[in-house]
Amino acid sequence: MNIPTVALVGRPNVGKSTVFNRLVGERVSIVEDFPGVTRDRIYATSEWLGKPFRLIDTGGIEMIDEPIMKQIRYQAEIAMDEADVIVFLTSGREGVTDADEELAHFLHRTNKPVVLAVNKTDNPEQRQEIWDFYSLGHGDPFPVSGVHGTGFGDLLDEIFQLFPKEEQEAETEDTIKFSFIGRPNVGKSSLVNAILKEQRVIVSDMEGTTREAVDTYFTSESGRHFTMIDTAGIRKRGKVFENTEKYSVLRALSAIDRSDVVCLVIDAVTGIREQDKKVAGYAYEAGKGIVILVNKWDAVDKSDNLFEEFTKDIRAHFQYLSFAPILFVSAHTGQRLNKLPELLEMIYDNRHRRVQSSVLNDVLMDAVAMNPTPTDKGRRLKIYYMTQVAVNPPTFVAFVNDVELMHFSYERFLENQLRESFYFEGTPIRLITRERQ
Repeated sequence: MNIPTVALVGRPNVGKSTVFNRLVGERVSIVEDFPGVTRDRIYATSEWLGKPFRLIDTGGIEMIDEPIMKQIRYQAEIAMDEADVIVFLTSGREGVTDADEELAHFLHRTNKPVVLAVNKTDNPEQRQEIWDFYSLGHGDPFPVSGVHGTGFGDLLDEIFQLFPKEEQEAETEDTIKFSFIGRPNVGKSSLVNAILKEQRVIVSDMEGTTREAVDTYFTSESGRHFTMIDTAGIRKRGKVFENTEKYSVLRALSAIDRSDVVCLVIDAVTGIREQDKKVAGYAYEAGKGIVILVNKWDAVDKSDNLFEEFTKDIRAHFQYLSFAPILFVSAHTGQRLNKLPELLEMIYDNRHRRVQSSVLNDVLMDAVAMNPTPTDKGRRLKIYYMTQVAVNPPTFVAFVNDVELMHFSYERFLENQLRESFYFEGTPIRLITRERQ
């Protein structure tokens, strides 16, 4: 699923970061009462009426030629280019300024839907004095207060009206969409070319060559249809210097959102790095199927037990990915790449597996008999029954007498029993505990 994106733009000190934090629901952006605090773009995911969207906070835009302002303006332009809808934020305290008018003209040239919001309208009198903002030429102004949280319902309703309608995917329903993610220069683009047996994507030893997520379609020997998404390398935040590379991180996250299965690519030569764990965390938190690909396996000097040692090392560093299969490959020689489509098919099918409630509860009864439920202060956890409520990923609900009695370790035990009984290799599973009313 493509998650729509909203960019907050405006002149300095109109309260963009306060509005951003209010929409996200936590303090993500730095808020200070003087201009120029936010310089780079800040990303977060939020939702409205159960529907997710991605939000970008930008630095205040001023049409002057100072180097720092040029840089901030360039960052904001990138954010606007990525956004589906732009929120043009102004201030009700200062009214319409020359800077607002300059930015209004600039936004007309973006050819993107623009919603005009007037922040700092903290009382009814201020909300009634917003008519001057019609002169900016961006439709009805929406009065909001980032400090008090008023007016955001109407604003979000308007934003969601302007999001592009979800188009029917070109792929068939059983098309498997997968992406390569990982640090820069681990060989993701080389893997794309090796699988397709052609030079489809630019390959270079220079970090950051791939800027965009590139979709490629192919059919495996078994006749299954695939959409392959190559993504730009996700680099550690402290090392993301180049503006276009910051832009590519958002592209990579969008590619993960669209994928059924994510291939985490690790460099066999340089080994596992801390950033590999961060990259894997994006896919895990999104609930995607995961394959761990150890690329450049042909380039390492193999000792007698290197395969076992590397596997053990991966399992130690990625304990939360114990369900993910590991495949040692080489984009240069094509080693074992022929096994990848079959592996992706297996994980895709596992993600869509449904289990009958009667069979599920038989397994639950056996699990409780094997390992009785925990107690706390004389009260024992009772699990009345379990049912599967969703697929992709498989999601189960256990109805109990008290959710506080469900210890994390026992929840993990039940998840392991589900895996052993129903074969969910390659996909996370969700176990939700609810009290029976």
